[in-house]
Amino acid sequence: MRYGCVRNAAELAGVSWRRSSRSGPNGGSCVEAASLSGGEIAAVRDSKCPHGPALLFDRRAWTAFLRSLR
Repeated sequence: MRYGCVRNAAELAGVSWRRSSRSGPNGGSCVEAASLSGGEIAAVRDSKCPHGPALLFDRRAWTAFLRSLR
């Protein structure tokens, strides 16, 4: 598994972020995810801090994480 981090999610220009369907309507704890490199990499950030860090996961690690939540 490979992963990484960017210090400023704004460095990922042109990325389409999607908010978690579990996020409440009042702007509480929200996670946003985006697909990079044709789906080979997933980026994750805190929606309340869009210029903060973003974590990067390869497809295998991201898929394993999502399966563990079910």
